[in-house]
Amino acid sequence: MAQTILMPALSPTMTEGTLAKWLVSAGDKIESGQVIAEIETDKATMEVEAVDEGVLAEILVPEGTENVAVNTPIAVLKEEGDDDAAVAEAAAGAGAPAPAAKAEEVEAEGDDAGEAEAAAAPAPKASAKPAADGEGGRIKASPLARRIASEAGLDLSGVEGTGPHGRIVKADVEAAIASGAKPAEAPKAPGRSDAAPAAEAPKATPAPAQQTGGGYSVAAISAAASAQTRDLVDKLGMPYEAEANNGMRKTIARRLLDAKQTVPHFYLTVDCIIDRLLAVRRELNERAGDGVKISVNDFVVRASALSLRKVPAANAAWTDEAILRFKDVDVSVAVAIDGGLITPIIRKADTKGLAAISSEMRDLATRARDGKLKPEEYQGGTFSVSNLGMYGIREFSAIINPPQSAILAAGAAEQRPVVKDGALAIATVMTVTLSCDHRVVDGAVGAQFLAAFKKLIEDPLSMLL
Repeated sequence: MAQTILMPALSPTMTEGTLAKWLVSAGDKIESGQVIAEIETDKATMEVEAVDEGVLAEILVPEGTENVAVNTPIAVLKEEGDDDAAVAEAAAGAGAPAPAAKAEEVEAEGDDAGEAEAAAAPAPKASAKPAADGEGGRIKASPLARRIASEAGLDLSGVEGTGPHGRIVKADVEAAIASGAKPAEAPKAPGRSDAAPAAEAPKATPAPAQQTGGGYSVAAISAAASAQTRDLVDKLGMPYEAEANNGMRKTIARRLLDAKQTVPHFYLTVDCIIDRLLAVRRELNERAGDGVKISVNDFVVRASALSLRKVPAANAAWTDEAILRFKDVDVSVAVAIDGGLITPIIRKADTKGLAAISSEMRDLATRARDGKLKPEEYQGGTFSVSNLGMYGIREFSAIINPPQSAILAAGAAEQRPVVKDGALAIATVMTVTLSCDHRVVDGAVGAQFLAAFKKLIEDPLSMLL
């Protein structure tokens, strides 16, 4: 029978993607394993293969459609013996996909068209009171508005809706939060009468990562702050150009915000004298000839991997039940690409030499910038390295990439005055800072890692043994 082709989950964390390109057309015969489309995730563009064979009867989601949720029907495949009625039935059962046309409404996650229309249409001059939908007096509000209100503890009965027929939309909730509306009262326990209210229960202490002053969640406060910022900019007449946040930028923002809110960071910094390293690097590149060009960052990755092998307590991740000690050393390396950054991984980096790390890193970085990495090439990793030395940055502190517990930030190599054997001298110095998750990596463990790293970097021949 005719069946629908669904939007695939191309990685464990993927929830939506852009159907970038159809490689087949309606009426084409499809073979199992044939590449039929290209899907853009927040990190890469990937090919989608057909699982079954048949004829592509109808395309439900045109190419270029953004924010298509995983498991959304995107096409109908007709098998041998199927007639037009079977195709029509499959297409009807699939329904029309719900596009997220507005960048600011992408986060709605299933919100219906009413909110998108409200965002596109100008606000009415007079706000209408929220209307009941005829089922027990339930207030009309979009799913996104309900979610934000729930996070903020906001009672929707006191919010005026500006959407169609008085429907409460996202902007209404954000405005109510910004104006300091009171949180919703806790519901009464079942079986209690209004005449004899129960004694007030003691209030639970909110988790710091999820709650801020006034009972509102961090997410709700952030949304309200964003709305206030735009209102202020508009009122002051400050010229600007709004660049819509793409999927990658939203993912980066969400993950880094979560990391800073939920991971107790602390930082350790050391200076490494790298004159010997630069001399060894120059000699290795001269001997290697064309095709091999070892960078300072390759030494940093190699030294980090060997240091993790020497100090395995730093090669771990936190869970509430246990600390996970990784058996392999997989080093994620930050690479800047258009619209954000990505962290391709050198797997088992402690077992690879400088030439192998250099060659693999060049290939990964090239394909990362072209959006051609596979999920397994950038998802995972047990430790990260971020190097801004090529931009002239002397020193910085990087944000940990959960579930990892540490990231090493490397600055620029520059000549500085140092003291050698009691006398002032000039040396090439590189400052590195280790950001640690204190739940996993204690101060002593972090110090041991940096001591091992410094020894390797300052004696680069030991990395070749």
